[in-house]
Amino acid sequence: MDQKKIGRFLKKLRNEKGLTQEQFAEIINVSNRSVSRWENGVNMPDFDLLMQIAEYFDVHIEEILDGERKTPAPEQETKNTLLKVADYSTNENVIFSKRLNYIFLMGLAAYIVYMIIDIQDLTALPLYDNIASFALGLVLGVLLVGALYTSRHISKIKAFKMRLLKRNK
Repeated sequence: MDQKKIGRFLKKLRNEKGLTQEQFAEIINVSNRSVSRWENGVNMPDFDLLMQIAEYFDVHIEEILDGERKTPAPEQETKNTLLKVADYSTNENVIFSKRLNYIFLMGLAAYIVYMIIDIQDLTALPLYDNIASFALGLVLGVLLVGALYTSRHISKIKAFKMRLLKRNK
């Protein structure tokens, strides 16, 4: 996937509707900074947003993922779309996993620092007590951020599935 090409296509679709980035961001309930990043090819929208964007602009997801309008045969179109959705989902999961790994590695490092200070009984010294408190706070913060991050991701998946179920009824 060529993110820059996809970004140019998203910008073209937005301009065809005569919308500013701010207006479009408000319509799909994201920040205008997110829209800017998509259009510059820095980031890609989450899959559930990609479906919402395709629906709003009345294009197929495959067209967005290709960065251009197409009219392939229906069978081939479905096959290509499914392959691209699988590729997109895999890329999204890889990015999610990397971010989550970094968060938990940071928490683990902070916990190790805390344990070393605690085991050495250095908390009697004010400097080490402050470092231990900071490390323990960082561990708690990382656990909280990790929980919120995974729950946000899970809620997006649930929302996506609910929209699919509503469409199929």
